[in-house]
Amino acid sequence: MSTPELRLLTVFDAIYKTRSVSRAADLLDVGQPAVSIALGKLREHYADPLFVRTSTGMEPTALAEELVRPIRAALNALDEAFGHRSVFEPATSERSFRICMTDITHLVLLPRLWQLLRATAPDIRIDISPLSPDTGRMLEAGDADLAVGFIPDLEAGFYQQALFRQQYVCLASTDHPRVRGGLSLEQFETEDHAVFTTSGTGHQVIDQEIARQGIQRRIVLNIPNFLGAAFVVERTDLLMTIPRRLGELLRGRGEFSMFQTPFALPSFSVKQHWHARFHHDPGNRWLRGIIAELMSELGSATEPERLE
Repeated sequence: MSTPELRLLTVFDAIYKTRSVSRAADLLDVGQPAVSIALGKLREHYADPLFVRTSTGMEPTALAEELVRPIRAALNALDEAFGHRSVFEPATSERSFRICMTDITHLVLLPRLWQLLRATAPDIRIDISPLSPDTGRMLEAGDADLAVGFIPDLEAGFYQQALFRQQYVCLASTDHPRVRGGLSLEQFETEDHAVFTTSGTGHQVIDQEIARQGIQRRIVLNIPNFLGAAFVVERTDLLMTIPRRLGELLRGRGEFSMFQTPFALPSFSVKQHWHARFHHDPGNRWLRGIIAELMSELGSATEPERLE
């Protein structure tokens, strides 16, 4: 059985409101025969009279009483959809955005993003979620708006925009008793190391490259985030390999020394990612634009590209 057309549902609602075929026709600004024909089609579809004549007018049957709520919900949803316009006004919006990012991006992006939001979009709310293997699903489902970081595993159906390039460096305490003025490969291999585990990112490339080059690294501490490991390094004689931008921020705020890695590690791009479903969403476009502008201070943001 085919689904009733939209105009038939509007006739149903009009008759329910007016309890009269003639008054429903006046309400809809159509001829009474058109309403009668539409009511006939509705009765055929539902195999029920829907409205019956009484001394007080056309009264709904039990089935019609059950139908009125879902029919009105459908009509309201269509009114909202057809009345919607693709505009976004940050100054008045109360929208909540969710961004997936690492704790590195917290330091690099959030302070400046928050300052800009307070000045230009004071009622916008931001929820932060960690990057994880579930990030792609969250973006596709609309549970997250953007993901920012080093996330090479996001594949077909996603857009990405490179924000800036990063290199890896080695971090040590300024009070380290043996590593001063530079870091040799021998020191790298003999000193103890702290490492971080960041699920959903591409930073496992450090382990892969160290293994490929046959370099030894004595890992004695594994912490599931950058910041926790970094502040342990500050008060111990551990070393840690981290992105340069984080090292620069930490060195400006704590007792850290930063050294070039004594072997080659590939650089990587910090990118923002979003799903193709929301590429044209005006709020998503606005958020991507201000993040690209803020992060471009660290490098040249590229044009967005879609992964096929």
